[in-house]
Amino acid sequence: MTRSTLKERPLSSSARRARSAAPPLIERPTSPPAQPRQFLRDLAPVYGVNAVIGVVFGITGPVAITMTVGIAGGLTDAQLASWVCGMFFSAGAATLVMSIMYRRPLGFAWSIPGTVLLGPSLQDLSFAEVVGAFFTSGVLILALGFSGVVRKVMSAIPLPLVMAMVAAIFLRFGLDIVDSSRTDPSVVVPMLITFVVLSASRRLSRVVPPILGALAVGLLAVLSAGRFNLEHSGPVLAAPVFTAPHFTWAAQLELVVPLVLTVLVVQNGQGAAVLRNAGHEAPVNASAVASGAMSVVNACFGAVSACLTGPTNALLTGSGERDRQYTGAIVYAVLCFAAAAFAPLITRFMLGTPEAFILALGGIAMLAALRQAFVSAFSARFTLGALVTFLVTVAEFDPLNIHAAFWGILIGYGVSRLLEREDHREAAEA
Repeated sequence: MTRSTLKERPLSSSARRARSAAPPLIERPTSPPAQPRQFLRDLAPVYGVNAVIGVVFGITGPVAITMTVGIAGGLTDAQLASWVCGMFFSAGAATLVMSIMYRRPLGFAWSIPGTVLLGPSLQDLSFAEVVGAFFTSGVLILALGFSGVVRKVMSAIPLPLVMAMVAAIFLRFGLDIVDSSRTDPSVVVPMLITFVVLSASRRLSRVVPPILGALAVGLLAVLSAGRFNLEHSGPVLAAPVFTAPHFTWAAQLELVVPLVLTVLVVQNGQGAAVLRNAGHEAPVNASAVASGAMSVVNACFGAVSACLTGPTNALLTGSGERDRQYTGAIVYAVLCFAAAAFAPLITRFMLGTPEAFILALGGIAMLAALRQAFVSAFSARFTLGALVTFLVTVAEFDPLNIHAAFWGILIGYGVSRLLEREDHREAAEA
């Protein structure tokens, strides 16, 4: 048989059906992109409030963690400001493009576990070496997103196990409410009372969202006690600083694999699970591509990897009609651009508030998502695997400097496959 005959032989009908049935590697939008008129019709105050809380959450605790790690690693003020600027810029760009394209609330931010694992590395490696690892991990995340393997891996993991991992990570936010109310009751208790009162009244909660009321009352308590410490020195607008990457085997071996796993399995997996729980199917491969592209952009600013984040998406989907929640994501993106531009000023402003205020606000904002994570993890099948996942993640079991959430999913899935075979069989049949 000649080569031309082989080339011209038509596909069999079964092969054509298999090819046509195969889903595209990058998920296609199921509805037309959001148009300006449609956006304005769908926008409502509740979605704007969700966006504001999402950005406030981002510029409080996560920025504080970033600054703590950066200062301990010897970064200059200019490098820190560039880091924060890059994180907010990439978060806004990815969220804006993805939410308009898919008309879903797809909120992006940056990897907090990835930031934390940089702490020890910055003691042994130069910042240029760390930036080199940022570039490599971004390119690798991008390549894995285009390969289609991310969606296959995530679809193989039962949702209860992923939600158990989410519950373990979100648990810290709930415990922060208790801890902060004990250490600083004059600020936190009024916030809790306001949140409960507004939540108990449907009429009041429609006028003033409970989380916004808690935010306002907390700020009043801080101001009335004279505990707002704003430093007036320093720049107002961000000035990005490019750090030339230095590629070394030591940095690549130490950081690239943990960063990639943290973004794709821990952060993007968490974000996709939160969105699925809220009724939105996240485009997993497309989100990985966006995370990889924005991680490369972040590296140019000297910033850690970008990701589809769980807490932000929990806040964006916390209230309102499901089909209109994408408007909150678009507002969030615009606010992220503003935060990037005024990164030095905004971080000084938010970090001037007491720590208890930040912890309580983040915890109150995450209560609904925490409750739903527990319900989804332990209400049906795979409860033993979910329990193992939860315990390993809560215990912060992190060999090889890889985040505990990855090991929680891995060990929980292994236990579930061995001891919950009937659940897996029923899920496959369903």
